[in-house]
Amino acid sequence: MQNASIPPMPAEPKLLDQVRNKIRLKHYSIRTEQAYTDWVRRFILFHGKRHPAEMGAVDVEQFLTHLAVAGKVAASTQNQAKSAILFLYKEVLALELPWLNKVERAKTPRRLPVVLNREEVQAVLSRLDGTYWLIASMLYGTGMRIMECLRLRVKDIDFQRREILIRDGKGGKDRVTMLPATLCDALKTHLAKVHRLHDDDIRQGYGTVYLPFALARKYTGANREWGWQYAFPARHFSTDPRSGETRRHHVQEQAVQRAVKQAVRDAGLSKPATPHTFRHSFATHLLESGYDIRTVQELLGHSDVSTTMIYTHVLNKGGRGVSSPLDSL
Repeated sequence: MQNASIPPMPAEPKLLDQVRNKIRLKHYSIRTEQAYTDWVRRFILFHGKRHPAEMGAVDVEQFLTHLAVAGKVAASTQNQAKSAILFLYKEVLALELPWLNKVERAKTPRRLPVVLNREEVQAVLSRLDGTYWLIASMLYGTGMRIMECLRLRVKDIDFQRREILIRDGKGGKDRVTMLPATLCDALKTHLAKVHRLHDDDIRQGYGTVYLPFALARKYTGANREWGWQYAFPARHFSTDPRSGETRRHHVQEQAVQRAVKQAVRDAGLSKPATPHTFRHSFATHLLESGYDIRTVQELLGHSDVSTTMIYTHVLNKGGRGVSSPLDSL
């Protein structure tokens, strides 16, 4: 007979909850959490809700092949699905199976980035206004990735030194890039409006912002301080999917993408330009101006200079910088 004084053992979390818990333990981003849990769910549903512990290499290959053949997904998407499944087996289920490392990755085609020339950049920027103009100008003027810009905190903007400290960029690395002098006044005006908005939020009982790595517990009250606020906050409050707290997040990536896409259309450009195209254009134009490739590498945050070298192939001098023999006739 069971002793009534002994509390029952808590039920083991569901598999997807275990995936979420492990991702949060490793401090992965919310975007990675959403992507990985979605791929694990699709993997399980594809195999008739069988538990992954009962499956093997053949089942993983079948799922990845289905994505490529029936789903016609890109190689990068297929590789993301594979990464999610391997994370499930290695990190969540803690299964060291010999076939895990033998599952081949899809070969990602090496493509040259889309780059706008200076006139095209000006044409697109001139068709944006307000916050979207400022964000797009920051992307082109600093070389930041779009999420690095949207997650920028007020305290990481140094007007005196004209520098921007980018924290926790791709690969969890910090770096420093320049703050364009032509944007200083516009950015100061923008931040003054954001400061008034933050003061209004505090008066209404809100005003907190998301802090990473449990900093909110370590530094009590820091989530209300002006320096920690997002430089580009959203217009409306939203509910944090992890904590359930209602607060103001940063501008959504999709909103910037839509604004830039419309500006590209209005400018009559045929190039498939996106917000990330400004980063490519930033790097290419610096190289065109004669800046050292190592300097450009540091500004972009590339761990390997070979990644930066791709911009030498799109310099505005024809194929590989070679003049056509027709031009010398």
